[in-house]
Amino acid sequence: MENISMLKPLLKRGSEFLGVEYPIICGAMTWVSEPKLVSAVANAGAFACLAGGNAPTDILRSQIEEVKQRTKNNFAVNLITIAPSYHAHLEMMKDVKAPFIVFAGSFPKEKEIEAAKATGAKVMCFASTESIAERMIRFGADAIILEGSEAGGHIGHVATTVLVQQVLYKFCDQIPIFVAGGIGTGKMMAHMLLMGAAGVQLGTRFVMTEESNVHPKFKEAFIRANARDAISTPQYDSKLPVVAVRALRNRGTAEFGALQLRLLKELEAGNIHRQEAQEEVEKFWIGALRRAAVDGDIEMGSLMAGQSVGLVDKVLSIGELLTELLTDAEKELAAVRRKLGC
Repeated sequence: MENISMLKPLLKRGSEFLGVEYPIICGAMTWVSEPKLVSAVANAGAFACLAGGNAPTDILRSQIEEVKQRTKNNFAVNLITIAPSYHAHLEMMKDVKAPFIVFAGSFPKEKEIEAAKATGAKVMCFASTESIAERMIRFGADAIILEGSEAGGHIGHVATTVLVQQVLYKFCDQIPIFVAGGIGTGKMMAHMLLMGAAGVQLGTRFVMTEESNVHPKFKEAFIRANARDAISTPQYDSKLPVVAVRALRNRGTAEFGALQLRLLKELEAGNIHRQEAQEEVEKFWIGALRRAAVDGDIEMGSLMAGQSVGLVDKVLSIGELLTELLTDAEKELAAVRRKLGC
C-alpha cells in the first residue's frame, strides 16, 4: 500500500470500532456476500457483512462457522428484519457469537437490539431518515449505517447528500456513522471522512471483484449499465407496504409490479393477511436475486445494483479495489490541502 499518512487519522475511529485496518465495509448482499467473499474482504484488512437473507437457520449457522474458519478477523452477520426466518436467525445468534450484527431490511425493535447485544456482538443499524437514526441510537445501536437512496437492494427514499446534512453532521460526535449509497470512488470516500463519517459502505464495487462468486453475466450487466438504469421499485398501495428495492431495469422488474397487483387483489378479497403478502414480496426478491446472481438469468432475475453501477467498468481483485480506494482518497486529501493553501 502506498503512503496514506493524511488518510490514516480519518480512518482511525472507524478502524478501532470495527477492529480492522480499513473501515471500508462490503455491504451484505443476498447470494453475493457469502463466506468466500466475506472472508476475502476481512483478510484484506477491510470489513464485510455475511448476508443472512432467508437462509435456513442451519445453513446460516454453517456459513458463520465457515467464515470463522477462513479468517480470524472481524466480520458482521446481516439479519433482514422482514425475512420470514428473521426471528429464528436472531435466536440462533446467541449460540454462534458473531463479533458484529447488522440489522437491515427494516428497523429492529428495542428488545431485538438488546437481544443482539446480549450475545456479545456490537450492533449496527441502518438509518434512512433523521428520526430513524435518533430511534436506533436511543434503542442502543453501537453504530449507524447511514444509507441514501442511491444504494442497491432495499433502500429508503432520501439521497445520501441530504442525509449527510441531516444525520451525519448531527450525530457523528455521539456514535460512529458509516455512510453508504452512491459511493464508488476513493475521492468520495475522502470527503465523507472529512465530513465526519467513521467509514463507508460499498456494495456494487464489491460485486465487481474477482472474489465475488456471482455469475459472469451478472457482472457483464453491471459493466454495460448506466447509473440511470438502476431504478427503485414503486409501492402501488399503502395496504401493501413494501420496502423499495433498487435494481437494474429488466423484465423481472415488471414481474414484481404484477406480483404487487395480484397480492393487493388477494388482500382486498380477504384471501391473504398483510404479513403473508409482505413475506411473498420478500420471497420474490430472494428468489429473483438467486436467478440472476447464481444462475445468470439477467432478464427475469433481480439485478440489484446501486446507482454507482455507472462508475463501474472493470473487474478487480479485492486487493486492487482497496488499493484504488485508499490511494485515490489520499490523493484527494492532498488536492484539498493544496486548494486550502496549506
